[in-house]
Amino acid sequence: MEGHVQPGAYKDVVLFLATAGVVVPLFRRWRVSPILGFLGAGVVLGPYGLGSLAHEVTWLNAFTIDNPGELAQLAELGVVFLLFTIGLELSWERLRSLRRYVFGMGALQVALCLTVTALAALMMGQPPAAAIAIGAALALSSTAIVMPILAEQKRQHAMAGRATFSVLLFQDLAVAPILVTLTLMGRRSDEPFSPSMLLSLLPAIAGVAALFLFGRLLLRPMLRSVAKAKSEELFLAASLLVVVGAGLVSALAGLSMALGAFVAGLLLAETEFRHEVEVRVEPFKGLLLGMFFISVGIGLNVPLLLDRPLVILGSAAGLVTMNCLVVFLLAKAFRLKTRAAIEAALLLAGAGEFAFVILGQAMDQGLVERTVGQTALVAATLSMFSIPFLAQLGLRLGGRKIAPSELPPEPEGQADSDTEPKVLVVGYGRVGRLVGDMLRRHEIPWVGAELDARLVEQGRRAGEAIYFGDAAREEFLMRCGLADAPALVVTMDDPEGVEGIVAVARGLRPDLTIVARARDARHAQRLYDLGATDAVPETVEASLQLSEAVLVEIGVPMGLVIASIHERRDEFRKALNRPESLGGRARRFQRERDA
Repeated sequence: MEGHVQPGAYKDVVLFLATAGVVVPLFRRWRVSPILGFLGAGVVLGPYGLGSLAHEVTWLNAFTIDNPGELAQLAELGVVFLLFTIGLELSWERLRSLRRYVFGMGALQVALCLTVTALAALMMGQPPAAAIAIGAALALSSTAIVMPILAEQKRQHAMAGRATFSVLLFQDLAVAPILVTLTLMGRRSDEPFSPSMLLSLLPAIAGVAALFLFGRLLLRPMLRSVAKAKSEELFLAASLLVVVGAGLVSALAGLSMALGAFVAGLLLAETEFRHEVEVRVEPFKGLLLGMFFISVGIGLNVPLLLDRPLVILGSAAGLVTMNCLVVFLLAKAFRLKTRAAIEAALLLAGAGEFAFVILGQAMDQGLVERTVGQTALVAATLSMFSIPFLAQLGLRLGGRKIAPSELPPEPEGQADSDTEPKVLVVGYGRVGRLVGDMLRRHEIPWVGAELDARLVEQGRRAGEAIYFGDAAREEFLMRCGLADAPALVVTMDDPEGVEGIVAVARGLRPDLTIVARARDARHAQRLYDLGATDAVPETVEASLQLSEAVLVEIGVPMGLVIASIHERRDEFRKALNRPESLGGRARRFQRERDA
């Protein structure tokens, strides 16, 4: 039977893709978060934008999203993927090094903002359950907007940036308990407390326990088996299965899909597949988050804003002022400088994306009336629109340059091992293992990358920090720490693969020291042309070592042999029109010092 394609069925998807293709480049050129573009596009394409005029101007139907409900269901996966990647980026070392700001400043910010907002809602006549839900929703800031802004401004390592990240980190951790608490409050509103209510929590507990058990016992073996198949498509499918599957298990247990994805991310963060999974799911997270914010813009009740402008605008202004004041006072209490405290306060002043998740669940469970919830959502959306402008103001007040004294000291002198600069060794074969061993003997921290799952498994069993992934991808190299790495060593025996990695790394870091393994002299010349600092041809080195062995065995003094070997190596480099080798410079420095 011949298939029949209905173009109208794909109109919403085409509109979203067209919006992404226009919004992201345009807003990046303006140095504004693309999320604001998605929010604005949602307002324009939704029923309160062009849709309100479509009945009079029929051709506008082609630029209006027809099924916002279906789009919203798919867009919820954006939050799921966001929490999954947050779980992937967490580590016990990072939590420990920032614990004073995360569990101190972050916890107090959520508690104080929630309390103040809830009291304001109570004064406006809301019942206690609704006031708590509104306070919890509006106490959380936007990780999806603030963190990209910090990265673009290169302020994530400043005092204000680290404090802001710490607060956002605790807010992300608080989402799951808030959703669980709302679920319990919704059940208690329907029936009095009874033992049967406690029994109803057993599926949720069993679901979380199943996620942890599956993650500990089966997750790593499953991904290891998929990696050995050496199929990019299969690994991508497995990565998506982990995210969506964990979310569905959590949903079946009565919890949110986002909580299940967060747990899966935490479990994967301890494995060697962490960075490769991040690279694979990042495009899906970006697209689905864009769809999520478009759906948020679609749901923005513009007629309600026009009907109650003073209430909504006053609520948005009050929310921004209250959050800003609370964060500033907490930042000063935690001994941040005044300028850094102001910058952090302005970054965290607006509401966040989880307000829509929390208030949506609260309205579905009957804890918050629809009109009240919609009013709060409109105010939250307006506050989110103000975040880039507040961030620019905070940047001017906080300053662009980061002084060393501005960096907060690590608690108890402990550094975050995830962010400590490390030499990056690509390839964990025989050569890579020897390089790693020499770095370790000189107490130089290093991290390895390897595409062969069996070699990665061997390295992990030996206690080495080896990650599975393709080092020819920019995203993977950056996640392995290339941005701060003092050097890159490429030890692979694949000439074309080595050339690709050297070219990518040099494009990302013009100042990086790159030492690469070459097949022969011709290959070494290509690597030098691509930007390698030093190329070591295996044929030349093997010849030199053979010459050294035979000369020593036939009675030539060891000192003369070593000197001649080094001189021949420098002659080879000069033949390639390269600077003097590191060994040659070291020997020349030694001679000058002795003289």
